Amino acid sequence: MTILSVLMQVATDLTPLARMAAAFGGAIATIAAAFGIGNIGRAALESIARQPEAAGDIRSSMIVSAALIEGVAFFAIVVCLLILFL
Repeated sequence: MTILSVLMQVATDLTPLARMAAAFGGAIATIAAAFGIGNIGRAALESIARQPEAAGDIRSSMIVSAALIEGVAFFAIVVCLLILFL
């Protein structure tokens, strides 16, 4: 039996409490991603203020880090939505 079929079997037998937990999981993933990206922006601004000549490198690193956080958060939200609506 594949992992996907096991997950689909578990997802179809959810109680209302489990659906509420999935909704809270999506909310927590969104809040955590916003907090993480905010910290990246704050750290990048402080770094650029200390060393303005490295602004390009810092900015590109900031964008890559923010994209990785967004990807993980998007995956978490999709999993929570699949649990809610399947």
